[in-house]
Amino acid sequence: MGLKHKITKTDVDFAFRRTVGITPSFLKKHGIKGLILDVDNTLAFHDDPVPAEGIPEWLGNMKKSGIKLIILSNNHDERVKRFAAPLGLDYVCDGGKPLKRGYAAAMKKMGLKASETAAVGDQMFTDVWGANHSHIKMLFVQPMQPEPKSKRFIRFKRVLEKPFLPDKFVDDEKE
Repeated sequence: MGLKHKITKTDVDFAFRRTVGITPSFLKKHGIKGLILDVDNTLAFHDDPVPAEGIPEWLGNMKKSGIKLIILSNNHDERVKRFAAPLGLDYVCDGGKPLKRGYAAAMKKMGLKASETAAVGDQMFTDVWGANHSHIKMLFVQPMQPEPKSKRFIRFKRVLEKPFLPDKFVDDEKE
């Protein structure tokens, strides 16, 4: 990433088109032992209590491979618990992203250091800023779908994010 990304704290370590494009072998290759996961537009469509297609299997594969997983969300307990419980995931709600406190709490729950942790999310000004300020690797994923019209603030942020979005994706490359 260029200087504008370093200055604005919008640089990502790696970008993926889809969350399920992240593999355990990729994580192990980069020394990542745990993932801090966003929910909306990363694991599920916005405000959907059910994970998107392929996500439960992806989570199971990560767990089976020894990757620690936790959800960090700015949503309230009711939303996050309803999503996380059926998947057997621990979580931190009301996370205050992009502030460091939610990331620190998630790493503490996983028992991992920043150097062993990566965040997975779709928003520059919450997920990416938070990961960068917390000194953890950032695995940016493209949003699963455009936000509904009712989410005007997020739609506005999407316009502001455009100049900072990655243009190279790990899951486009042939391994």
